[in-house]
Amino acid sequence: MEIDIPIPLPQRTHIPHTNATILCCNCGVGIDGTVSAGALCNECIKLTVDISEGIPREATLHTCRDCERWLQPPSQWVTAAPESRELLALCLRKLRGLSKVRIIDASFIWTEPHSKRIKVKITLQQEAFEGTILQQTFEVEYVVASHQCPDCAKSFTANTWRSVVQVRQKVPHKRTFLYLEQLILKHSAHKDTINIKEAKDGLDFYYSQRNHAEKFVDFLISVAPVRSKKSQELISMDIHTSTKSYKFTFSVELVPICKDDLVCLPIKLAKQAGNVAPLTLCYRVGTSVNLLDPNTLQTTDISAPIYWRSPFNTLADVHELVEFIVMDVEPTGIQKGRFFLAEATVARATDLGNNDTTYFTRTHLGGILHPGDSVMGYHLSGTNFNNPQFEALEVSNAYSSAIPDVVLVKKHYERKKKKARNWRLKRMNKDEGEMLPRKQDQQRMDQDYEMFLRDVEEDQDLRSTMALYKAQHEKKLRDQMEGVETASTADTEETEGDEAPKIDMDELLDEFEELDVADDQ
Repeated sequence: MEIDIPIPLPQRTHIPHTNATILCCNCGVGIDGTVSAGALCNECIKLTVDISEGIPREATLHTCRDCERWLQPPSQWVTAAPESRELLALCLRKLRGLSKVRIIDASFIWTEPHSKRIKVKITLQQEAFEGTILQQTFEVEYVVASHQCPDCAKSFTANTWRSVVQVRQKVPHKRTFLYLEQLILKHSAHKDTINIKEAKDGLDFYYSQRNHAEKFVDFLISVAPVRSKKSQELISMDIHTSTKSYKFTFSVELVPICKDDLVCLPIKLAKQAGNVAPLTLCYRVGTSVNLLDPNTLQTTDISAPIYWRSPFNTLADVHELVEFIVMDVEPTGIQKGRFFLAEATVARATDLGNNDTTYFTRTHLGGILHPGDSVMGYHLSGTNFNNPQFEALEVSNAYSSAIPDVVLVKKHYERKKKKARNWRLKRMNKDEGEMLPRKQDQQRMDQDYEMFLRDVEEDQDLRSTMALYKAQHEKKLRDQMEGVETASTADTEETEGDEAPKIDMDELLDEFEELDVADDQ
């Protein structure tokens, strides 16, 4: 019987599998023919294939010199800082063909600021052949061309405004407008104006759009007691399409009552306003007129709608203040907020040495007055007022006996020399018009501004609503180099009593334009 015996089989030799190798048609280098496309090696593909073909290497950017905005086609003007993301995006949008490739990186290349050139380095990726992805870096040079935007063109051209806001207040001084100017600057409510002109009893704000003027009117209503009136004028009309062009005028009138004015309310209105005494003192003007009875410290508010329902004039303003000398002060112990009720005996500063006439009155300044101080007030005794409300008060049985001889308003600080203040306020750029103010008017405006600055120093509540900035130290150094000596505080304010109030440095702000990184101070 035969038994099968396993017979060993010869082992098969493993033959390695090799790809088909071809030669590059350009340089003759051996390459894999199964993955190479176009029979080109990688180096030859980089040399012969340009994935940035069709993308321009030069372009033009338009900017406005006045507002420093950039034109984004077709007609939009955008704000972009140098070498910012917004400017880089604007540069990339100017290039055609970038939507067909993939942008890997883009960055600015430094150029001289005055060269009017902007260079951008761009890195792209694209599939040149099947399975072959190329990455390429190239530079694009932009020429910066100046082009005036329509808004700036309107601002330099007459009669191009579409809306105007006429702000008026019929008072003999500009202190209220100075305060309103600071509120406008603090909230940047004037940023859309194309021009600001000074007019009689007020200012005119010009706008290129109607909604900008309406926004400004809403701001005025929110910060001051005003009333507004709107009118429109037809400029042109297309009879075929019925398209009309209008110019809009907004008339805004402020209540003619200012801070520190003496007000005599109508008796009926005084009874409706909390039964306050008709003879009051205006101590603040906000969204409404805040009045104070100096005899009882009772306060009341008169809103703009209530005032314009039955308007009345002030009895006396700050130009009629008289200086008094405090002879004696006796506090009563009654306090309401920052007001302290006191009984004072005063005499006119011009009567000292001539006669012994003194006046007894009650005042709300009991916390800051001392014997020997100077105080400003209204002298009612022997004064004739052409005011129907005050005449009704004199013949009234209930209020005629309560009319005081003197109404004290504020403490007076003697300033014999001008002081170099350590703070300053910003001012708006206004167009004075065709005719410059006369010398007398200019002196009156300077006096009003100086009185406003003193009110800011003396009233903490007033300056808390404004933005105060530190004085420029460069001007002081320049004056010292030219031989102008800066007076010290002791030399500037020579007062016999208390020193004038000062503003702490903690309440002042630094301007960003004046900050210097290299400053050692």
